[in-house]
Amino acid sequence: MTSKRLTIAVLTVSDTRTLENDTSGDYLVGALQEAGHELAHRLLIKDDVYDIRAVVSEWIASPAIHVVLITGGTGFSGRDSTPEAISPLLDKHVEGFGELFRQVSYTEIGNSTVQSRALAGLANRTLIVCMPGSTNACKTAWQ
Repeated sequence: MTSKRLTIAVLTVSDTRTLENDTSGDYLVGALQEAGHELAHRLLIKDDVYDIRAVVSEWIASPAIHVVLITGGTGFSGRDSTPEAISPLLDKHVEGFGELFRQVSYTEIGNSTVQSRALAGLANRTLIVCMPGSTNACKTAWQ
């Protein structure tokens, strides 16, 4: 079976990171390029529900972007708002993604996995995957 070359956008949501120290975003960019996919956009924005929604809405409106990977903002702290930003955009939820992510993460980090609100779904025929901001969590989600 031949793999399709996908065009992927990477969004890091963080109030503390910059592009210079965004190891999770770096990992995702490297992994997608190593897998033969194309990076469409890479952006880092503050954790704000409307800013997240605006960026992702623009990306899913483009027929050239097949996948949006979002790292960060999936926890329980006061500013973590990625799921709230993305859920209204989804036409369909990939119901098992969050459950499987937490199950796999449990073997790595134990009960702390319940703090993750990782999710995935389709919006305008674009796959959106929201994962925690740690590099290890991004590795788990990618693999």
